Amino acid sequence: MKTILYILQKEFRQIFRNRTMLPMIFGVPLLQMLVLVFAATFDMKKIDLTVVDKDLSETSRELIAKFDAIPFYHIEFAVRDESIGEEMLLSDDADAVLVIPQNMERNLVRNDEARIQLLVNAIDGNSAQLIYAYSAQILGNFNKHLIAEWKRIPEFTPPAQVNISESYWYNSELEYKWYMAPGILAILVTLIGMFLSGMNLVREKEIGTIEQLNVTPVKKYQFIIAKLVPFWLIALFDLAFGLFIAWIVFDLPIVGNLLLLFGFASIYLLGVLGLGLFISTVSDTQQQVMFISFFFLMIFILMGGIFTPVESMPHWAQTIDRLNPIYYFMKIMRNLVLKGSGFFDLLEEFISLLVLGTVFLSLAIWRYRKTN
Repeated sequence: MKTILYILQKEFRQIFRNRTMLPMIFGVPLLQMLVLVFAATFDMKKIDLTVVDKDLSETSRELIAKFDAIPFYHIEFAVRDESIGEEMLLSDDADAVLVIPQNMERNLVRNDEARIQLLVNAIDGNSAQLIYAYSAQILGNFNKHLIAEWKRIPEFTPPAQVNISESYWYNSELEYKWYMAPGILAILVTLIGMFLSGMNLVREKEIGTIEQLNVTPVKKYQFIIAKLVPFWLIALFDLAFGLFIAWIVFDLPIVGNLLLLFGFASIYLLGVLGLGLFISTVSDTQQQVMFISFFFLMIFILMGGIFTPVESMPHWAQTIDRLNPIYYFMKIMRNLVLKGSGFFDLLEEFISLLVLGTVFLSLAIWRYRKTN
């Protein structure tokens, strides 16, 4: 035990002497929480709408006013030719173009029918669906209003005995930041655990101190424990620091048990640190560690469900995702922080992380040899 404590003392001194380590420990959580949580969002807060009004009637102006009254619709231009609107779509100066044809009001009066065109920039499919859904709702309400006004039919109101009230569970204000913050924290913990643990051991190889350790009577398990424990504690500290930032800046409601959350994080970090150590044993330079770690991180993050639900992925991708530790930890973070889930609600994730952590750590121990 004394041997482990002496090596731990040496490791902490080495970490805090390293000028690149301290900015990563304290700067990365701050930047990720303050930048990525705001930047990584699918909320539509501004829709640039170009209007091509060829009718110039009272009805067309009333329709445009309906869009203009919505806060996130921004009508910058009103042009007379749809080709100009199409050019604005091509140059990304507009998200959608509303084309109101000539004689729209006259056709409504004579034939009770008129056609309008809505062009939507669909490069981003998710944004296009939202723009179309919002616009279709506005047009539908405007159509009901015209029918009620012109035909003197009272607008439909639900019967008095039917009372519908809406309530959203776990994120009542539909704050996208509350959804993203736990996911960003899961990535943060992974980044710190995998990168720092891997780069630390390889740095020993580069400067030659690993040879001095190899000839000492320090046992392999003592060396590995001393290498992993500092970054295990640092990652847990960064998790606490990130939760504090999310609570202060985003008013994130932490509903679940914090002790349970850190317990899950501790199990998760064993696997992540083991994977980082395994990568370092097959690498000779810090650059190699960064490239290999980045390769795994990109796959883990994109398949972890931070942006899109895993259930929407193909069946083969969902099967592969069972080997992705971030997939399980992402669910744990969001369910614990936002839902307040208990241990037995997340039993499957706990067992999966325990198995993956044992496998990754065992691979690292098996691959590392003091003769390296």
